[in-house]
Amino acid sequence: MKKIAITLLVVGATIALSCKKDKVTTDLDQELTTSLTASSPTGSLGHYIMPASDDYANLPNQDAKNPVTAAKAELGKLLFFETGLGVHPKYAVSKETYSCSSCHVPSMSFTAGRFQGVADGAIGFGDHGEARVKNPAYGGSEVDAQGARPLPTINLTYVTNALWAGGFGSFGTNVGTEDVWNQDTLLAINHKGFEGLEANNQRALVVHRQFMDRQIADSLGYKSMFDEAFPEIPENERYTIKTTAFAIAAYFRTILTNQAPFQNWLKGDEAAMTEQQKRGAVLFFTKAGCYNCHNSASLNAMRYEAIGVNNLFQSPYDVFRTDVYDLRNFGRGGFTKREEDMFKYKVPQLYNLKHVGFYFHGASKTSLRQVVEYFNAGVPENTTVPASQISSKFRPLGLTEDEMDDLTEFLENGLYDVNIERYAPNAVMSGYCFPNNDPQSKRDMGCE
Repeated sequence: MKKIAITLLVVGATIALSCKKDKVTTDLDQELTTSLTASSPTGSLGHYIMPASDDYANLPNQDAKNPVTAAKAELGKLLFFETGLGVHPKYAVSKETYSCSSCHVPSMSFTAGRFQGVADGAIGFGDHGEARVKNPAYGGSEVDAQGARPLPTINLTYVTNALWAGGFGSFGTNVGTEDVWNQDTLLAINHKGFEGLEANNQRALVVHRQFMDRQIADSLGYKSMFDEAFPEIPENERYTIKTTAFAIAAYFRTILTNQAPFQNWLKGDEAAMTEQQKRGAVLFFTKAGCYNCHNSASLNAMRYEAIGVNNLFQSPYDVFRTDVYDLRNFGRGGFTKREEDMFKYKVPQLYNLKHVGFYFHGASKTSLRQVVEYFNAGVPENTTVPASQISSKFRPLGLTEDEMDDLTEFLENGLYDVNIERYAPNAVMSGYCFPNNDPQSKRDMGCE
C-alpha cells in the first residue's frame, strides 16, 4: 500500500509539473499570438504564413508575362544548376565549369559558401563552396565576382525588385526611376515591363557569361522541357536567354522556407518552436522592433534603409572587382543617383541564415549573434556613411544578454528550414557535375 501511495504521489507530481509546463507554454503562445496580430498589416497570423511551394496560384508577385507552372519551375530548377550554360567564359579553360548555383549553394541556404561569390574564373568547392578560389589563369579583375555579399535565392516570391539596390524590375519600388534606366545598358531591360526576377535573371545570364539557344537546349537535353514550359512562344523564340530567365524565375518563386519551425507554429503546431524561440519571436515583434522593417511572410520588405555597415571592399578578405569607387557601395543611391537614397540597402528576408557565415551586404559580421549585438548597440560601423542617412529605426534597443540570446535563437533555429536542400535536383540533364564542373570541384565533390 505504501509503495502504491508513493507511486501515486510521483505520478501526481509529474502531472502537476506537466500541467505547469503546458500553462507556461500556453501563456507564451498567447503572448506571441497577441504580438503577431498587433504587428500584422492584416491583423491576422495568416499574413506571415507562406503557401505550399506547388500552390502556384497563391505565389505572390508573379509576372503577368510569366505565370508560374510546374513545367517552368522544373525546367528552371535544372537550368539554375546546369554548368552547360557557361559557354562564354573569359578563358576557354572555364567553359561549362560554373552555374548560377556556384554562388548560391543549397547547403548554404542558396547563398555563397564564401564571403564573395565567384562563378567564371574560380575553381574548387570544398564541402559547401567555402574552398572556391581564383583560377590562376585569371587576373583578379577578370573573374566574375560579386561586389556585394550575394543574397540567398530563397523566398524570392516576396521580392519585386532584385538585388541589394533593387535596380531591376519595371514596377514596385522602381516606378519613378525611369530617368536612370538608360544610364546602363543592362538597366535598359526595365523598359520592357518585367517584374524584378524576370528582368534581373536576363541581366544575370549575360553578366555571368551564360547562354542559351536551340542548339544548346538540344545538346544538353532540355529542348522538350522548353517545349512543354513555353508552348505559346514561337519555336524561333523559345530557346533563349529570356525563356531561360523566365524558367529560373518561376523556380525561384517556389523555393520557400515553409517548413521552418516558425511557419509550422503559425499553422497551429504550438510544439514546433521551443520556449526560447518563442521568447525570441516575441522580442522580434515587440521590444526589439525588428518587425518595423522585417514584416512580410519572409520577414523582408521592399524598402531601403541605411544602417551604416561596412562594404565588401572594406573587409579583411581578399575580394575581387570592388573598391572604394564601386557604385554598389552607395546601395540604392548607386542606382537612382538620388541623394536621399545614398547608402540605403534593401531590407532582406531572414529565413535560413543559420549557417551562411557572413552577414550584411559587406560580409562584415560572421554570426547572427554579432548581427543582433550590432542592432542592439545601434552604432554605425562605417564612418563614411553620413549620420543624416542612417535610418531613424537604427538606434540602441536596450536588450539584455538573455534577451539577445533568445532573439538569436529565434533567428538561427526558429526560422531555419532544415530541409532546404529539397529544392536541389539529383542530377541535371547534361550529366555534368554541379554546381561546379571544374576538375578541382569534381574532386572536392566526389563527382567524376
